[in-house]
Amino acid sequence: MSRIFKRLTLKEDPSIYEDKDANLVRVLTVKDFLALGVGTIVSTSIFTLPGVVAADHAGPAVVFSFLIAAIVAGLVAFAYAEMAAAMPFAGSAYSWINVMFGEFFGWIAGWALLAEYFIALAFVGSGLSANFRGLLVPLGINFPKSLSNTLGNDGGIIDITAVIVLVAVAWLLSKGVNGAARVENVLVVLKVLAILTFIIVGLTAIHIENYVPFIPKYHVNPDGTAFGGWKGIYAGVSMIFLSYIGFDSIAANSAEAKDPEKTMPRGILGSLVIAVTLFVAVALVLVGMFKYTKYANNAEPVGWALRQAGHSGIASVIQAVAVIGMFTALIGMMLAGSRLLYSFGRDGMLPAWLGKLNKRNLPNHALFALSAIAVVVGALCPFAFLAQLISAGTLIAFMFVSLGIYPLRKREGKDLPEPSFKMPLYPVLPAIAFLGALFVFWGLDVQAKTYAGIWFAIGLVIYFTYGIRHSYLGKGNKGAKKLDK
Repeated sequence: MSRIFKRLTLKEDPSIYEDKDANLVRVLTVKDFLALGVGTIVSTSIFTLPGVVAADHAGPAVVFSFLIAAIVAGLVAFAYAEMAAAMPFAGSAYSWINVMFGEFFGWIAGWALLAEYFIALAFVGSGLSANFRGLLVPLGINFPKSLSNTLGNDGGIIDITAVIVLVAVAWLLSKGVNGAARVENVLVVLKVLAILTFIIVGLTAIHIENYVPFIPKYHVNPDGTAFGGWKGIYAGVSMIFLSYIGFDSIAANSAEAKDPEKTMPRGILGSLVIAVTLFVAVALVLVGMFKYTKYANNAEPVGWALRQAGHSGIASVIQAVAVIGMFTALIGMMLAGSRLLYSFGRDGMLPAWLGKLNKRNLPNHALFALSAIAVVVGALCPFAFLAQLISAGTLIAFMFVSLGIYPLRKREGKDLPEPSFKMPLYPVLPAIAFLGALFVFWGLDVQAKTYAGIWFAIGLVIYFTYGIRHSYLGKGNKGAKKLDK
C-alpha cells in the first residue's frame, strides 16, 4: 500500500516544466490578461443571471449573492496569483498540484478543470447561436430546426451556427496568441461599453419601491429550492459562482506571459475586480427597474427591461454587442482549455501528440482536439443538464489550489523562486479560501454532485488504465526527452 501511495504522490520537478514550456512564446501582457479575464468572466451570464437568480432565489438581495460569491472567488484568486507568479507553467492548477502534491492529485485537479472547458465551450457556443438566430428573426431569417437544435432536440440534427463559431475561434487561435489577444481586447472593450450603457440608461428607470423588501421572506420553491432569506441568498451564490471561475483561463496561459511574476497577479486580481463591479452594478440596476418577479423564466432580462422601459433601440444594440462579446468567452476558454490539454500530453498522461508544438511553437494538436470534442459535446448533450459540472469540477480544483499554498511557501526561495506577489494573511487566508470553495460546493444541488462524481469516475479509469502507465514522470521523464527531440 505504501508503494502505491508513493507512486501516486510522485511530484514533478518544477525545472522540468520550465524546460518543457520554454518553447512557448511569451507575448501576453497585463492588458491582454485583463481582457482575457474580463472577457471570460463577464460572458453571457451578466445578461441573464442577475434576473434569473433574483426571480428564483434572492429577490433584490441577489446583490449579496454576487458579493459573497465574489469574496470566495477573490480569496481563491489570491492563491491563484501566488501560484501563477511562482510557477508560470501551462496548465495552471494541474501543473501546480502535480508539483505540490503529486501526479495523482494533479490529475484530479486537471480533470476537474477539463470538464469546465469541454462543457463551457459547447454551452457558450450554443448560447451565442441562440442569440444570433434571435437577432435574425425580426429580419425574416429563420434557420430550419434541423440546423438550429442539437441532435434529437426538437427535430434537431446539428446546431450549425455553434459549430461554425467554434471552428472559427479555433482557426483564429491556431494563427497565434498575439492576434487572438488583439481581437479579444477590442471585443472586450465593446462588451464593457454595452454593459456601461445599460447601467447608465437603466439608472433613469429605477423605482425605489422595487428594492423593498430587500431580503424577501424565506419560503421553499415548488422544486424544493430556497427562496428569500439567507438560504435564498446562499442558493444564489452557488448559481452565480459559475460566473467568476474565468480567472483560471488567465492562469492556464501563464507560460506565455511576459514577466509572469508581475503580469499574472495583476491580470488575475484586476480582471476579477472589474468583473465584480460590473456584475453588482447590473444586478442593482436590473432589480431596481422592475419587480424581481418579472424576471421569472426570462432568458434575456437585460434586453426585456430596456424594451419595457421604452429603450428598444438600445436593447437591440446591446443584444447585438452581447452576441459579439460571447466570442471573448470562447477565445478565453478555448485558449486555456487547449493549454490544459497540451499539459496532459506534455506529461504523457494523455496521448503524446497532444503535447507537441508545431513549427510556430503553438500547441495546435491540443487546440484542434479540444475544439472537436466541444463540437461533439455541443451536438449530443443537453446543456442545462451538464452545465452544473462546470461549477462542481472547478470548485474542487480551487480547493486544491488553496491548500497548495502551504507546501508552496515551504519551497519558495529553494527549488522555486520567491514570487513578487504572496497571498496575504498567511497561514489563515488559504484555509479560509479552501473553506469558502467548500461552502459553495456544498450548496450545489444533488444532481450536480452526482454528475461530477460520474465525471471523476471516468477520470480515474483513464488515469489507472492509461495515465499512470504512460506518465513521463513515472518513467523518469525519459519519454518527455524523446518528445522534445
